[in-house]
Amino acid sequence: MAHTEHTTISIHPLAPAKAAVGAACNGCGVCCLFAPCPLGILLSGRCSGACGALRWDAGLEQYRCGAIVAPREVLTQSLPRGLRGIAPMLAPVLRRVGLRWIAAGMGCDSNLEVTMPASDPYTLKPSFTVVRHPPT
Repeated sequence: MAHTEHTTISIHPLAPAKAAVGAACNGCGVCCLFAPCPLGILLSGRCSGACGALRWDAGLEQYRCGAIVAPREVLTQSLPRGLRGIAPMLAPVLRRVGLRWIAAGMGCDSNLEVTMPASDPYTLKPSFTVVRHPPT
């Protein structure tokens, strides 16, 4: 019997619904709120939970990768205190690398299934259950 993993994540109430696998990324943030990608692991120093580089863009009402939209800020947050001065020089490099590492423009590759719990659909910061199905 296949094992599925259930996790609860908090999503901004204005975030778009998760895009279908293969569809263009719509900034729903589900994949990055569930777990960081390899670049996010390097930048946030964690392998599980929400990526520390993830940023909410209120104007666009979507999540964005901080390595791309705020590389200097992400580097300043990620680098040891003594190396933070080089963040401005490394920011353009991180942005270019970030575009490749997260496969920007390649479409949604997350097979996570998102469901809203029946308990409180009117909360200001909704929590959603995410189900990770094993690969077939």
